[in-house]
Amino acid sequence: MSCPFPSLISPYAAQVDRETLSWLRACRMIDDPAELERYREAAYGYLGARAYPYASYEMLRLVTDWCVWLFAFDDAFCESDRRSAEIARALPQLLIVLDDLDAGIPVENPFARGMRDVMRRVAAAGNADQLDGWRALTKDYLFAQVWEAANREDAVVPHYNDYVFMRRRTGAMPTVFSLIELATGQALTPEERRAPGVRAITECANDVVVWDNDLLSYAKEREGVNAGNNLVSVLVRHGDRTTQEAMDHIGRLRDRAVARMLALRAEIAAWGSEAVMAYVRGLEHWVSGSVAYSLTSTRYTRAWKGTTAAVAWRDRN
Repeated sequence: MSCPFPSLISPYAAQVDRETLSWLRACRMIDDPAELERYREAAYGYLGARAYPYASYEMLRLVTDWCVWLFAFDDAFCESDRRSAEIARALPQLLIVLDDLDAGIPVENPFARGMRDVMRRVAAAGNADQLDGWRALTKDYLFAQVWEAANREDAVVPHYNDYVFMRRRTGAMPTVFSLIELATGQALTPEERRAPGVRAITECANDVVVWDNDLLSYAKEREGVNAGNNLVSVLVRHGDRTTQEAMDHIGRLRDRAVARMLALRAEIAAWGSEAVMAYVRGLEHWVSGSVAYSLTSTRYTRAWKGTTAAVAWRDRN
């Protein structure tokens, strides 16, 4: 499996890792001391430092805090036995925050408080179009979690086309990709953002990251309540493949997506837009950064013990 993109890390990695954990604790999204220790050991700040190695300290704090918010929300709502109705009932406070930046409405939900803090910083760092784009993509992510929870609730393993379409939303990658513009300090025009080439390379990068994540997460998810919401499970159930055959097939899919990214990059470079190329480089850093982080983070490595398929995948990278 190939990753031809440069792998870098921010000089602010250690500092941001410590401060992001403090931010998570202050938001009260996680109170349990053992769970906080698990987050400390996973060193989520190093994901941000690898995915946005070019960012200023302030922007790295912003994007990393948002990544940690997503991990915390995922653990609380998406990797648990929460029912779809329970997640749906949690949405109003989150959507109220997303819809009204300055309402000053009291918010009790700690995830809503954390989201409000991130959104205010996105608003301060970006323009109105960037803020609105991030808001819309975050709503898309939240509603996708209800679909995923419904699969868990009814023990449904979705069909391939449905899963690929929804995985591009449940993985939250569009929300973090939208922050690349803030991290680079170079805004795309609405026309550039809508250009078919930009949309295609963004989709390819999304697929690579979430498919890699499905492979790396399978060891810890295969015995859990969320086992059906994984491309390995989808291909085993509906593609008449063994687990290893499914993992090998996903490897080929992601390698084709990487090759497509390289071809699209060459086409996009001819446009002569430095902002677009900065965005493309940001996507590439996300692909290489997520691989480098995932291969060393305890969030994944602890689950590999005693498994063969995930370790084989890791060792090939």
